[in-house]
Amino acid sequence: MAMYKQRMAVSVLALLTLAACGTESGSGAGSGDGSGTVRTDLPLSGVHWSVSSLTVGGKKTTAPDGAHVEIDSSGRASGNLGCNRFTADVRVDGDTVTVGPDTTTGMACAEEVQRFEQALGRTFSGELRAAVAGEGAGRTLTLTAAGGDSIALASRPPAPLTGTAWKVTGLVSGDTASSLPAGTEGTAHLTLGKDGTVEGSLGCNSFHGKAAVSGSTITFGPLASTRKMCPGPEMALERELLAVLQGRATYGIEHRTLSLTAESGKGLDASAPSDGK
Repeated sequence: MAMYKQRMAVSVLALLTLAACGTESGSGAGSGDGSGTVRTDLPLSGVHWSVSSLTVGGKKTTAPDGAHVEIDSSGRASGNLGCNRFTADVRVDGDTVTVGPDTTTGMACAEEVQRFEQALGRTFSGELRAAVAGEGAGRTLTLTAAGGDSIALASRPPAPLTGTAWKVTGLVSGDTASSLPAGTEGTAHLTLGKDGTVEGSLGCNSFHGKAAVSGSTITFGPLASTRKMCPGPEMALERELLAVLQGRATYGIEHRTLSLTAESGKGLDASAPSDGK
């Protein structure tokens, strides 16, 4: 498993770096090297590239919410593969990206997400060809492996704290992060209103209440919720979330990822929808 994580993370990172040195055909004077190719300096550093889909063996799979890649000005890529985070370096030569070693976290993931990450690992190895299309916020990036398998990415704008339907993707207890209980993926979400309210789902029961934002903290008032009985994993998730959504919590937003940490040390990670809605 360590090997596939290594390959996949580096490959994702490759995609970003490659874009930074992307090329496009030109019919003018060219780049001056007689190749007929114009080298472009695409502003990919600092751009949040959301993974849209992965195509392997002709089968297209939609990426998990939160899967993304970012590259900094030093050529270091980082992001999320759908469950685990990664950092990596790559070598770019024209529109060819050679993926190098990476570092990833080792959280256990939902079976479906783990399969996606494994597919990324198999696809992102060796040399990759990159193509960038569109402009500004509408840019897309495609990375293609030698065998024809490919990954599609799109630039995404930052997500605001209020008005975003934040989908819970992970739990935190002190310095330990963990995935959601099996079978509860995609069930819990919360939306903060500009009027100081919060509503959403705890994984089974829906809830609403007060949420006052001040600086880097959110103070949650008493929450009212429905009282359905749900399977064990869903109730376990609700207990974890209720421990976070009471009293004062510190929050942070990293582009399209929200983190909430209660004074008890309990916390959650959430992501904005991939479609930006």
